[in-house]
Amino acid sequence: MPRDIPLANGTLLVGFDRTYQIRDLFYPTIGGENHVVNFPFRFGVWVDGQFSWFGEEWDLAMDYQDDALVTRVTARHDGLGLGLECQDAVDFHENVYIRRITVSNQRQTRREVRLFFHHDFRIAGTDIGDTALYDPRLRCVIHYKRQRYFLANLSVRGVAGVEQYATGVKAYDGFEGTWRDAEDGVLGGNPIAEGSVDSTIGTSLSLEPGGRGECYYWIAAGQTHREVRILNQLTMEKTPELLLSRTAAYWNLWTRCAGSDGKSDLPETCHRLYRRSLLTIRTHIDNNGAVVASIDSETLQRGRDTYSYLWPRDGALVAYALDRAGYFELTKRFFFFCREIVREEGYFLHKYNPDGSLASSWHPWIKGGEPQIPIQEDETALVIWALWHHYARFRNTEFIKVLYRPLITRAAEFMVMYRDQATGLPLPSYDLWEERQGVLTFTTGAVHGGLRAAAAFARAFGEVDRAEHYEGAAEEIRKGMERYLWHEKSGRFVRMISPVGDGFDVDLTVDASLYGCFAFGAYDPRDPKVVGTMDAVARTLQTKTPVGGVARYEGDRYQAVEPASPAVPGNPWFICTLWLAQHQIARASTPEELRPAREILEWVAAHALPSGVLAEQIHPRSGLPLSVSPLTWSHAEYVRTYQDYTEKFRSFTSCPECGRPHEHPEAGQPPSTPGCLPDPFARP
Repeated sequence: MPRDIPLANGTLLVGFDRTYQIRDLFYPTIGGENHVVNFPFRFGVWVDGQFSWFGEEWDLAMDYQDDALVTRVTARHDGLGLGLECQDAVDFHENVYIRRITVSNQRQTRREVRLFFHHDFRIAGTDIGDTALYDPRLRCVIHYKRQRYFLANLSVRGVAGVEQYATGVKAYDGFEGTWRDAEDGVLGGNPIAEGSVDSTIGTSLSLEPGGRGECYYWIAAGQTHREVRILNQLTMEKTPELLLSRTAAYWNLWTRCAGSDGKSDLPETCHRLYRRSLLTIRTHIDNNGAVVASIDSETLQRGRDTYSYLWPRDGALVAYALDRAGYFELTKRFFFFCREIVREEGYFLHKYNPDGSLASSWHPWIKGGEPQIPIQEDETALVIWALWHHYARFRNTEFIKVLYRPLITRAAEFMVMYRDQATGLPLPSYDLWEERQGVLTFTTGAVHGGLRAAAAFARAFGEVDRAEHYEGAAEEIRKGMERYLWHEKSGRFVRMISPVGDGFDVDLTVDASLYGCFAFGAYDPRDPKVVGTMDAVARTLQTKTPVGGVARYEGDRYQAVEPASPAVPGNPWFICTLWLAQHQIARASTPEELRPAREILEWVAAHALPSGVLAEQIHPRSGLPLSVSPLTWSHAEYVRTYQDYTEKFRSFTSCPECGRPHEHPEAGQPPSTPGCLPDPFARP
């Protein structure tokens, strides 16, 4: 079930499913300890002797307020004669989650409505050894274990404190939990429980005929009882309403630097998704710099692992998109994070926990009885590639100085060394889809870009010999691509070659990742080799159903919903579809040639959830989300494609010097690279 609404402040994250149940709660590290792990926090209503938990029987609409990490949720239950309007937020500064509930009485009789809020905490990811208690001094419920405390409270008409409460045992010895206790409208009042526990709190509203009532609910997260007590007091004194309004104001301010000013022919839905994508990306970034792939913990129900990790590749591509949008303070933290986790030998391993420790992996350290380095080398290369683009844009030399030796040159020396001396190409590593090992076009293009970036850094720092060394290695890689990865008969690059004896096994599978042949500067996007390759991707991987979109590769079986066929080579991925648009933009020489890319951007906006969240994949027949949702990488590729499009559109319609519209748009020329630094990726 997708996470339609993530809310976060870099320390505390709350994620909702499509039925408005909290399913994820991360604290104090985004992507670290999940204290809910996909078990639902229920929200229910009792009125006139009837009870209903939010779910399928409610008519729900879940969205955000414009340009803010504050929700706008409406719900109606005709059987109960009630309508609800809710706003949720994680305060931008304090570790408090707040919800405002406005209940509308749709009947012309006076009625008592009781609201119930259920908590199924599994603190630090497990229900072993938890405690839930009612604190009579604070008139609230607290869950705790070791250094993790969560306080839940309510406020009606300015008076804080729960009217009803219950704590109890759940998922053990036949007990379902205190949420069952609520269904008669009255909680039992058990004051404490330990072990596998839950709690439910409630309050009541008295509604006039056709009238409205309001309630506030909040959860404070801290590491001590004192900390959550202080947060609870702060929430009451400042008022939950102020915390909601100031959080909306903060995120409105935050999005202003995103550059979505509408100066293109894209519709408003695309501009809105651009800003929403930046906000969604922000929810997945921990304040220490880790960029988490996804906070959707539903994958625990299948593989007992999640996407709540940092992949250096994903992080680099997210950083590149954020830098282009102007959020350099966020990306600086990411690059500092990379400096701390890079291996002494100069490479990154598969993936990392948000605290910097090594994460779970399935890449072996031995193959065929011989030791190997279990890496995806594009992850190392793209961090350096993205870092150069950061520096070229912001010129923050003091920042780069402390990264030059421990990160940039260390990684560059590894990329120079980790090559086949006969071909000049990188040695085999695992592909970006983490399924196969070989010498891949995508990885090779990324390593070429990483070395060109490292050379640009070395030249900027006056180390000419080092720069020429890196440039020489990059050129050898480029020649190796030409000789070994280009397939003349097919008229395109191959996905991968694998050493076999004195030769190579050639993998001719059409793969969307062939986009790497131009994306990082190895080839010009208008080069006939690139055009032939990307035309093959578009021709072969397009989903030929009303849903549309581009699959990863021929015969992709990951999350497959039907056998592979020419009509459905695999599920459509937002990332792969946007890669096609990026090439269409890069090769366009007239405004008319931008039309296919505009159609893709509109397609993505049309297939996002109503809240603007993008999944990893969508169903090829229904268009519904598949796999994790949201996926940070999907949003990053949308941001990058949107930026590519708007910049190219303006280059056709505006003067690159003064920014004024051209009298004849077709006369426009793309602007040169800004600033005084040469573009290391420009090819003659």
